[in-house]
Amino acid sequence: MAERSYVVQGGVPLHGTVRVSGGKNAATKLIVASLLSSESVHLSNIPRIGDVDITLKMVESLGTSVTWSGEHSVHLLTKQVENAHVSETFSGRNRVPILLVGPLLARLGHAEVPLLGGDDVGKRPVDFHIAGYRALGAEVVEKGNILVFTLTQKKLRGTVITLPFPSVMATESLLLGSVFAEGTTVLKNAAVEPEILDLIDLLQKMGAIISHETDRTYIIEGVSPIIKGFSSWLQGAEHAVIPDRNEAVSFAAAAIATKGSIFIEGAQQADLRTFLNALRKIGAGFEVRENGIRFSHTNPLKSLAFETGVHPGFMTDWQPPFTILLTQAEGTSVVHDTVHERRLDYAETLQQMGANMDLFPRCLGGRECRFRDRDFPHSAVVRGPTPLTAHDMEVPDLRAGFSYLIAALIAEGTSRVRGVEKIERGYENLVEKLRGLGADIIVEEG
Repeated sequence: MAERSYVVQGGVPLHGTVRVSGGKNAATKLIVASLLSSESVHLSNIPRIGDVDITLKMVESLGTSVTWSGEHSVHLLTKQVENAHVSETFSGRNRVPILLVGPLLARLGHAEVPLLGGDDVGKRPVDFHIAGYRALGAEVVEKGNILVFTLTQKKLRGTVITLPFPSVMATESLLLGSVFAEGTTVLKNAAVEPEILDLIDLLQKMGAIISHETDRTYIIEGVSPIIKGFSSWLQGAEHAVIPDRNEAVSFAAAAIATKGSIFIEGAQQADLRTFLNALRKIGAGFEVRENGIRFSHTNPLKSLAFETGVHPGFMTDWQPPFTILLTQAEGTSVVHDTVHERRLDYAETLQQMGANMDLFPRCLGGRECRFRDRDFPHSAVVRGPTPLTAHDMEVPDLRAGFSYLIAALIAEGTSRVRGVEKIERGYENLVEKLRGLGADIIVEEG
C-alpha cells in the first residue's frame, strides 16, 4: 500500500467553525463494554477513525454483530462470544486488546490477548493489569507475545486493588473485569479522566453498580443473576460518546498558532479547564459559548513553565500542541512531562524547523515524577519566539503528528508530512476540516 503524505503550505491563518468528533479514547472502550451484554448496545457520536475501525474488527472476530445506522451510530450485538483469542494481527495496532480481558473472563472464563501497541511514546507495561487480575483471582501466564488469563474458580472475586500510578488503561480494564466479580471490588489510586466516567455511565445504564469516591477510588459491586433477576449479563443500552477533548485542544492550538480564530462546536469547558487556564496564562484568547468555545490569537504570547499530569492535571496528549505555541511565545518556557518518558521525542524535528528547544533528563519542575533520576529526556526548555521554516517530517505518533501539522501551518514554505495514517487513527475527516478552515493542504499518494 502506497504511503500517503500531507503537503502543507504555511503562513495561512485558520478561520471558521469546526465540529469536534466523538472521543477516540471513549468510543473504543464503550465498544469493548458492549461485550458484557447479550443484548443490543447502540452507540452514537462514534468517530469514523482508524482506532475505532480496528476495535470494531476485534469485537467482530469474537462474535459481535456490528451494524451501522447512519454515519456515526452503530448497533453492537454479542449474543455469544465465539472464542477467547484476540488475534495477534491486532498486536501493535492499538492498546485496546488488554481491555478485552474482563469481558472474555466473564463470558468464557478465559482470555488470550496480544501485548499492547499504540503510539511509541515510552514503555506501556501491562504489569498493573496483570497484578490487578491476579488479585481478583485470575491466573495469568505469558506465552510469547500473548497473555493468557484464566479463571481459577467460577468467577473473579472482589478485592481491594491499589494502583501504583493512576493508569487510565489499567483503571478501565479493571472496571470492566470487576463488574461480574463476586462481591465488592475497591479500586484505589485510579484514573478519573472524563473518558473513564463516560465508560462508567454506559456500564451503569447497562446495569452495573459503580460508585465514584472523592479520593480516586471506585467501588464496584459485582452484578449477579439474583440482582439482575433475568440474566447473568448486563442489559442493552443507548449511549452518546462524549466529544473528543484532544481534538478540541488540537484545533484550538492551531487557531492560536496561525494567528487565526476558530469556533470549536462541541468543545466542553468542564473537560478543558486546565488547558484553558494555561491559555489564559500565555495570553491566548478564548470565549466559552453555550455550544462550544472560540479560540483566537488576540495578544502576543507569553512564556510559561508547566507540567503534565493525570486528570485533572494538564494532559500529556495536550503537551505537544501546547509546546508548539510556546515556540511562538516571548521568553523562556519550561516543559516537564511526568506521564510519558518519550513524549518529547518530536522535539528534534521542531529544532530542525528552527525552534529553540533543549531537552533534559532532569525533572524541571516540582511535581513528583516517576522518571526522576532516570535517563529519559522528559523535560524541555523552549525559547521564543522563533520563526519556523518548512521541513519534511515523519510522524512518530498521533499527538506529535497533529503538532507537526500545526508547525507546518505556521512555517514559511511548503512542508511534507509523511506517515499520516498515525494521525488519522485519532482525527476524523482531518484534511476536510483543515481545508474548511482555510488551510492550504493536499494529500499526496506514494
